[in-house]
Amino acid sequence: MNKSFTLFIFCNIFLSFTILNTAIMKTLFTTLCFFLIFSVSAQLTKDDVTLIQEMYGKEKRDLVKEYMRFNDTVSAGAFWKIYDSYETDRKKLGGDFIGIMQDYAENFEQLDDKKADELVTKMSTNNIAYENLYITYYNKLKPAIGALKASQFIQMEAYFRSAIKTEILDEIPFIGEIDSILDDSEE
Repeated sequence: MNKSFTLFIFCNIFLSFTILNTAIMKTLFTTLCFFLIFSVSAQLTKDDVTLIQEMYGKEKRDLVKEYMRFNDTVSAGAFWKIYDSYETDRKKLGGDFIGIMQDYAENFEQLDDKKADELVTKMSTNNIAYENLYITYYNKLKPAIGALKASQFIQMEAYFRSAIKTEILDEIPFIGEIDSILDDSEE
């Protein structure tokens, strides 16, 4: 069961105990939120390659090798040389993404307009950088392994990125989520 769903169930049970007075409920709920933040922070300290390994049970390079299935050593050699360069560039962007999510996890309780704008701007810049990375490396791979294989690689990378984003975003609260739960407890 994922942590967000478990938290949702727990909060609904917790909030249904209307016998408790509101001050006690807020104190206990705040403690629970700090536990959630600690849990989210632990998830966000992992790098994206580690997350892929945990999600699929294999090293990323092994997954790429299985999926790409080259028939000749010349194409394979050209691919792996470009892939290593790609991974160096991608890991920086992956680290930036995790840093943005870490910043959000550390600040979501006191998020204001300025911080929200900063985070959205950083996330948008990161998303654009990923798309530019895909285009750059597609154009490097295409002459070396052909457009079809280059497309196959970019599709796989986009899938991995989406899976990682979903895994991480699943672990952090939505903006205003904590406030709405606390407001519901006061009624």
